[in-house]
Amino acid sequence: LVLCTGNSCRSQIAHGWLNYFTGGTAHIYSAGIETHGVNPKAIATMAEAGVDISQHTSNLVVEYNAVDFDFIITVCDHAKENCPFIASPNAVRLHHDFFDPSKLIGTDQEKHAAFLKARTEIKDYMNAFVEKRF
Repeated sequence: LVLCTGNSCRSQIAHGWLNYFTGGTAHIYSAGIETHGVNPKAIATMAEAGVDISQHTSNLVVEYNAVDFDFIITVCDHAKENCPFIASPNAVRLHHDFFDPSKLIGTDQEKHAAFLKARTEIKDYMNAFVEKRF
């Protein structure tokens, strides 16, 4: 499970990279403590890297109460601090606070650069995670 505040950007990008790096052999979920819809800029930025997240949906973490996760990765401090209890007693819990590119106020070029930066940082983290754990 990849968990973020709104399940719109960072968790969706992470979800896409985890699917990519595991070759679709793992069951990847992403969720938020709120839902904001999948950010179109996240979809476009991942498409530029050849990863299609256009069919992802924005889901609440409570939708997955019945799933016993192996890993729970929070990708923002807000989600880590405000997440409801997740009943996966054996889950390895990891955390990394990634910058939220959707919060940037600036030109289209600056916004795009922020999404590219987030995509690269999340890619590197998820690649290292998969190499270590799978």
